[in-house]
Amino acid sequence: MSTVFDKIKEIENEMARTQKNKNTAYHLGTLKAKLAKLRRELLAPPKSGGGGGEGFDVAGTGVARVGFVGFPSVGKSTLMSKLTGTFSEVSEVEFTTLTTVPGILQYKGAKIQILDLPGIIEGAKDGKGRGRQVIAVARTCSLIFLVLDVLKPLTHKAIIEREMEAVGIRLNKQPPNIVFRKKDKGGINMTSTVPLTHLDNDIVRSVMSEYRISSADISLRCDATVDELIDVIEGNRAYIPAVYVLNKIDQISIEELDLIYKIPHAVPVSAHHEWNFDELLEIMWEYLNLVRIYTKPKGKLPDYSAPVVLKKDKSSITDFCNSIHKGILREFSFALVWGNSVKHAPQKVGKEHVLVDEDVVSIVKKN
Repeated sequence: MSTVFDKIKEIENEMARTQKNKNTAYHLGTLKAKLAKLRRELLAPPKSGGGGGEGFDVAGTGVARVGFVGFPSVGKSTLMSKLTGTFSEVSEVEFTTLTTVPGILQYKGAKIQILDLPGIIEGAKDGKGRGRQVIAVARTCSLIFLVLDVLKPLTHKAIIEREMEAVGIRLNKQPPNIVFRKKDKGGINMTSTVPLTHLDNDIVRSVMSEYRISSADISLRCDATVDELIDVIEGNRAYIPAVYVLNKIDQISIEELDLIYKIPHAVPVSAHHEWNFDELLEIMWEYLNLVRIYTKPKGKLPDYSAPVVLKKDKSSITDFCNSIHKGILREFSFALVWGNSVKHAPQKVGKEHVLVDEDVVSIVKKN
């Protein structure tokens, strides 16, 4: 009897043999839907057994979590040790890190959790090595550092991207603008607000048929592909920003370094010599999308030593108050704000006001 892994291999081989054109689009759509379902089954945690394995349950601390992912011995552990002062076993031999090693990086007043994940290998998506657990931890990260050895070919980059894609992690992508709603009856209703070049009614119906969905409303507000449609139906994709950290630049020429700078989302560094850490940390801050808000107690100067750090998309006065203490809002009257989010300083604002980086806030309570 063929295993899930065997079925995945069969479908992958059939997809590789099938020419991509309009006539085969329906067939390929069905195969991709089957593949997505099998991958979900393969990566689902075991229903019984001895738990997830040593070292993989990491408690969340800090305002964000950055995961270091890469092939064995590309310098992840050295980089993390230099950035956080946390010691993760370093060796020239492959597969040194066998468990998730957490550390804390203090940057711009924010505590950011850094995770050195075990060396990812080709086949992690098939549960090889400790791939399944590595992927599960990677999905919880706010940002992923893909650490690559600049001396090894960029095929490593393509392999890791393929592994991540196969387990539902979408790097540097936004969720597709597709609204999907299952119904009890009424058939498949598909509408689009833009011209579609990848999908048509037949392909959509083939995917729905594979998922045994007979009635649904699908509104396509972008020129979506069949893969993006499947992502929306599965509903378990993680959209995570990523930075390609190209390590060991001390061993290449200036001309080669200029070429590396042309790779999108890439930052060249030397972990051993601590070269270019400033740029790496600045880009990490930018990709994490964080803002610092300073508090000002009544009648005192602002406290610039310990900012309240919030996500840029959750930086209202309500979010600010809740991050300090849930009880503040009960006594909240208004807030005084100094900074770029207001037209004059100080400005009196309500709970809905959205703060920006380095604003200063003073909360005024009810009498």
